[in-house]
Amino acid sequence: MTITPLDAHRQANATSPDLTAVLETIAERGVEFVYFQAVTITGRVVGKVAPAKHFERLAVKGVQQHQTAVANLQGTREGVLLAGGVNAPEYTAIPDLETFAVLPWDTSFARVFCRLYEPDHLAERAGAEFACDSRGLLRRLHAGFTDRTGLELRTGCEPEMTWQGEGLEAQFRPGSSPAYHIEHLERNRPIVKKVVEYAQALGLDMIEGDYEDEFQVELNFMYDRADLTADRLTTYRQICKQVARELGIQASFMPKPATGMMGNGCHHNFSLWRDGVNVLAEPGVTELHLSELGQHALGGLLAHSAGAMLINGSTVNSYKRYWDAGQFAPSRINWGLDNKTCTVRLSAVGRLEYKLPDAAVNPYLSHAVILAACEDGMKNEIDPGAPTQGSSYDAPVDTRFPALPLTLGEAIEAFRADEVLTQALGPDLSSLLIDFHADEWARFCGYVTDWEREMYWSDAP
Repeated sequence: MTITPLDAHRQANATSPDLTAVLETIAERGVEFVYFQAVTITGRVVGKVAPAKHFERLAVKGVQQHQTAVANLQGTREGVLLAGGVNAPEYTAIPDLETFAVLPWDTSFARVFCRLYEPDHLAERAGAEFACDSRGLLRRLHAGFTDRTGLELRTGCEPEMTWQGEGLEAQFRPGSSPAYHIEHLERNRPIVKKVVEYAQALGLDMIEGDYEDEFQVELNFMYDRADLTADRLTTYRQICKQVARELGIQASFMPKPATGMMGNGCHHNFSLWRDGVNVLAEPGVTELHLSELGQHALGGLLAHSAGAMLINGSTVNSYKRYWDAGQFAPSRINWGLDNKTCTVRLSAVGRLEYKLPDAAVNPYLSHAVILAACEDGMKNEIDPGAPTQGSSYDAPVDTRFPALPLTLGEAIEAFRADEVLTQALGPDLSSLLIDFHADEWARFCGYVTDWEREMYWSDAP
């Protein structure tokens, strides 16, 4: 009898010492309910809640959800549910027991992340990994990447976000900026204190943060293996929403909250490791420098950055951030040595900062495309070219790489044309991403905005 991936996960959970540890935690902490969490293609957290007394059974059996949940149960303009329609089967969500954690704001609740599988009753693909599970995809891609290259991708994210509420308005001299101002951190002290407290309780090693712009705060946590960083970013977002509820304010990861305001990015700082050694750096070299392997990985990332924009800038609003170039967002595909205007910045020895991902990014997909692009660069020894000197906004366009898409519509076409990325994500997920975002783009193109009314209402005669 063939053992399916679903069978294997169930069997592993049934005999895992982690299951014993979870049951002990439930008893000791008085946990009454558990969220079984999955992540959709847009990074939304979905799932079910179950009484904790059923956790042992559900840890092996799993919970079921309609497969269209992976696309937020979004219907097209024609009324068709994406990800299979109303007749799609359910997926089976099996928890990764090591992700179980008690929620610090209500210890009667806990959560656990799940991977998704086709149900075991299907005539075809029974028990297979669900192709549109972005979280499961990243784990598989990273494992395959390590098998082929011996390398591990380690990343740290910089999640910028907007907090709005009474008393949070910035006060600063006209023509200057409130960035890094401790007075404005003080105004946000209740936010910072509570976010860090909850984050540490949920296993995030919080390291530093600052005030970036009016209403914008960035709080960072320690880098780690890519799949762990993606889980922690998802957890961080949930923490921020909870803190906003408690303080009676609003928390948003919208990429560009308003014209003239700093956009909310989510820079990915990454390095590649083999046997505990960062291979982007070279032994004995202390100045800003990239190893030959690192240059090829960078070359692949630049070569596929246009195609990756559907992931890194996944909303209509995302592209307002790249148009407003004076706000430090990249506007063309290039790299530089400690150059904050570039798409990729060599920010320290052996560390690259990828600045295209925004605050709304699905971190599982953003890390997946980094893996695919870097591996292609190493395999084909892609040359990143010379680093950009001075401001990217004034530099000539590097025609060796495709232009940076500046609308969601352009990003859809760039992703569709990138065979390396679409093959890495697989045909089912790639098609779903195209269909989901094409429908969003069409909806936006057919919507009359306030800008249009202001421009054209009284323009003629």
